[in-house]
Amino acid sequence: MDRLDPQETRYRTPDTTGNVMPGRPFDVWRFRDDVTPGSADLTGYKVEAADGGIGKVDQASHDVNAACLVVDTGPWIFGKKVLIPAGTINHIDHQSRTVYLDRTKEQVKTAPEFDPDRYTDPVYRDKLGGYYGGTYPTSGSTYPPTS
Repeated sequence: MDRLDPQETRYRTPDTTGNVMPGRPFDVWRFRDDVTPGSADLTGYKVEAADGGIGKVDQASHDVNAACLVVDTGPWIFGKKVLIPAGTINHIDHQSRTVYLDRTKEQVKTAPEFDPDRYTDPVYRDKLGGYYGGTYPTSGSTYPPTS
């Protein structure tokens, strides 16, 4: 699959059925239009990857153009913390206090390492955003990729 710059306008957010939504460009650091975090503090919510649980939200940010979660993976990957951009969240169930990602456990596990001293640094965020955003489809294709 071609990797695209998340800032390009042909880069689109997949909807809940896997079809790429027309309209605004995908922004990995922004909640999707159909995901509503509301004013809830997501700290403590369980986090489910596409293929199972990965941990709990340790910190959450709703900052404009910088929304993300810091997830403590516990013993799953040796207590590692990972930074998850808000654009990878495809559903939040406030009743069960669970955040659902469109990423697999392996994709989260192989993400660039979380650096608590640099996660607000634009260079670090670009690297992380490129990792997560680079796997989304272009307009006219579906997610997840079939090839």
